[in-house]
Amino acid sequence: MLIGAIIAFCVVLLVLAFLAPRLSTYFQKSGDKPLEVGENLAEKLPGKAGDLASKPFESSRKAVRKSGAKGREGRSKAPGPS
Repeated sequence: MLIGAIIAFCVVLLVLAFLAPRLSTYFQKSGDKPLEVGENLAEKLPGKAGDLASKPFESSRKAVRKSGAKGREGRSKAPGPS
């Protein structure tokens, strides 16, 4: 369920970043913040459990950042007025 939500958010962010690059940065930050909190809480677990628990949050944050960046990059390469 959570994986589907992250994928859906990344797709929406990708489209938004292509259509409105400046506006997409606010949505990217709003999606990144809860994942950052989850990652920080998971890292507080002792030993290897903390490393293993924080990995999904870290990967999700990376995916959110990449989808926003790729959408803005695609917009900058698109022909026509920017």
